[in-house]
This record gives sequence, C-alpha cells and structure tokens, in this order.
Amino acid sequence: MKSLVLVLLVTLVVVFIVIPKAHPFASASEKPTAETLRQMEGEFMKAAAEHGSAGYMSYYADDAVEVPNSAVIIRGKVNIAKTMGFLDDESNRLSWTPVGADISASGDLGYTYGTYEFRSVGKDGKAVVENGKYTSIWKKQKDGSWKVVLDMGNASAAQ
Repeated sequence: MKSLVLVLLVTLVVVFIVIPKAHPFASASEKPTAETLRQMEGEFMKAAAEHGSAGYMSYYADDAVEVPNSAVIIRGKVNIAKTMGFLDDESNRLSWTPVGADISASGDLGYTYGTYEFRSVGKDGKAVVENGKYTSIWKKQKDGSWKVVLDMGNASAAQ
C-alpha cells in the first residue's frame, strides 16, 4: 500500500511540476506573437477614433517617449498627452496601418511599423491630407497589458 501511495505521489509531482515546465507556452494565447501587436494596433486606432486623445493615450505607458517629426523628444505620458488635443477635433482624423510587427523571444517587448494618414481641414476650409510612416515599440506591463513605450513618426514627401 505504501508503495502505491509513493507511486501516486511521484506521478502527481511529474504531472504538476515537470511537464508544465517542459512546455511553458503550450497554449498559443500564453505567448504573444506579432499578430498580438497587430491586433493591439487595431484596438489602439479604434480607441483614438472613438474617444479622441483620451482613447489614444490609453495605449501609452506612463514612462513613454514620443519622437515627433521635426520636434523635440517628449518624455512621459502626461507631457505627450498635452500635444494630442488635436485628436479631439472631429474634423481631424488619424488612421494608420501596420505593415510589419515582431516580438522578442522573451515575449515582453515588440515593435510595429507602418504608414499613417492624417486628415484635417486647413484654415482655408480645404481638406488637408498628410501621409507618413511610424514605428511603435510596445512593452508588456506588469499587469499583463501591452503599452506603447516609444513612438515615432515622420511625414512622407508630398505627392
């Protein structure tokens, strides 16, 4: 009887301790992929479209850095938010398309890059369209969420 209990105990140890460590990412949902970041980009853009600057900034980490085109580096979510009020104007529309994404082997850092389009109305009342490119660095936060920690963009030459 004692040997049966010992065999059961050893079996339980193997099942609950050894096997899970052999396949720590057995479920696809446990290990993020580049597709995870592409999906986040879609949610990010939807939040910006629906909620303006507040929706946009909800995807930034508190210690994020913005590297804007033809401007100084902006450090911190609070400071970046001060420059994003233009997203609250309903005549402005920012959209972007991720072209590529990748994620680190450790699964806690990744990047996306792609193109953007900003539509607004000029002082003369005519539509203005600016196109450009962007790169965003994403980092998995302690709570498991993904946030942008570095974002940069630059306008493409007028066509």
